[in-house]
Amino acid sequence: MGKDYYKILGVNKTADDEELKKAYRKLALKWHPDRHQGSADKEAAEKKFKEISEAYEVLSDKNKRQIYDVYGEEGLKGAPPPPDAGGSFPGFQGFQGGQGGGPTFTFRTSGFDGGFTPTDPKSIFNQFFSRFGTDDDDPFGQFTSFSRGRSTGGDFGDIFGRSRGENRGLPEVKHHLSFTLEELYKGATKKLKVSRKLYDSASGQQIPTDKIIEVNVRPGLKAGSKFRYGKAGDELSNGETQDIVVVIDEKPHPVFIRDNDDLRMVMKISLLESLVGFKANIQTLDGRTLSLSSSSIIKPGQEQRFSNEGMPTKDPNKKGDLIIKYDVIFPSKLSEDQKKNLKKVLANV
Repeated sequence: MGKDYYKILGVNKTADDEELKKAYRKLALKWHPDRHQGSADKEAAEKKFKEISEAYEVLSDKNKRQIYDVYGEEGLKGAPPPPDAGGSFPGFQGFQGGQGGGPTFTFRTSGFDGGFTPTDPKSIFNQFFSRFGTDDDDPFGQFTSFSRGRSTGGDFGDIFGRSRGENRGLPEVKHHLSFTLEELYKGATKKLKVSRKLYDSASGQQIPTDKIIEVNVRPGLKAGSKFRYGKAGDELSNGETQDIVVVIDEKPHPVFIRDNDDLRMVMKISLLESLVGFKANIQTLDGRTLSLSSSSIIKPGQEQRFSNEGMPTKDPNKKGDLIIKYDVIFPSKLSEDQKKNLKKVLANV
């Protein structure tokens, strides 16, 4: 018997988005591990916190919820069920592209590739509460283990702590930390080893030492975002301590280029495919396979936009778009027979 996500959140099966958000907010705050410091108590809280996050992730996503309602947890996480009467799998989402007499595309995304894998619960928590930004009314001040780092860039502000030890008058110690586009899509946590100097009052010298900084990147965070760690840098002779600022860098991706919340890619197709149509598969950043097909004429440089297939945004239920630009590859040469055949075929076009 699989998990009852509705029961975990304490909502009815007809619960709408607002009811789900309200339930998740209440339970996530109650069971956050940082509120349960005893070893046994914290272990139980972590388990509960994970279940709550998983339940919310599934029920707040229309496609995942539809699959879960029909096939339960096993169907959501396991192998795909048999096709429906229409010959397709529930959980496939189709998109029609093209406008006003233009090319028509079919774009399908499979919800079953490899099964559903829950997102890190802390990433869901951070993304959900990111709307609080850097408001002074911080409902999370008690979560002390997160207060060492504050995001100051991108669309998200860190909801944990306020780094009240910021030293605006002192020069910052900057470090760069690179993440793959997949990591920025899903959210990730990395540890960064930094060197700092502690002031020894007895000798009047700065003693080199190392410090480990944990950087928690939420899904959708942009390159250039900064995390400030108050008084984590070098200690100076005047008693002041510098802040450390970690700048998020994005590693180049072989397929996608990020454009704010959108993802862009170039798809190469042959001249024949541009005229008679084609089929292709695209591997997404979260491991799904998108099947793209067209039976219409495609012009060189033509772009097609597919909604909600880009990067995560501040709204957990929305993503940016995927924009595909078509690069039509022309033949380098044609034989005389090929030219004659083309003239016959295209004579009346």
